[in-house]
Amino acid sequence: MFAVIDIHCHILAEVDDGPKSWDVAQEMCRIAAADGIEHIVATPHANERYHYDRHYLAGLVHYLRQQVGSAPKLSLGCDFHFSYDNLQDALDAPGRYTIEGSNYLLVELSNYSVPVQLDECFTRLREVGVTAVITHPERNPILQRTPENGCSSATPSMCWPAMLMTASIAPPYFPQDAPSWRSSAARILRAHWSKTTR
Repeated sequence: MFAVIDIHCHILAEVDDGPKSWDVAQEMCRIAAADGIEHIVATPHANERYHYDRHYLAGLVHYLRQQVGSAPKLSLGCDFHFSYDNLQDALDAPGRYTIEGSNYLLVELSNYSVPVQLDECFTRLREVGVTAVITHPERNPILQRTPENGCSSATPSMCWPAMLMTASIAPPYFPQDAPSWRSSAARILRAHWSKTTR
């Protein structure tokens, strides 16, 4: 039997656009555990609107852990919005934004532009021991239009690890968006599969 791990969850209260109270955060944990999720990675935003203070946020994860007990297991990561300032900070302090106990960095790209030098930036992260994982690429309007063939700066989701949302490959939680997400997710999965089985 495989463990079910939610690696991208806005579970911490009062830090971003996640739950507005600790009661709601605790209930989210209880529901997740009842659904069979054994481990949740808290991923508060790191962007211009929400400051990411690793030490402070680790304290909040500890607090929530005390409230919910051992199930589900909780650890800290980040919803890392790709920007010049964030990139420089991640290069200077490689472990600041990664999923706790790993070298994986969850990267959210802008809906309005994908830098042409993205491959170079991700390679620089890898050189300091960080593996970038593009989060929900199927929701990104630019990546939705990405051709299936080729692997270049214009098609980063085809070159780097990616994390798809459950709602994009399972019965939809967001019916108004699900059709385009599912279609895009299927294209990304086919492209990744073709590249890993050549």
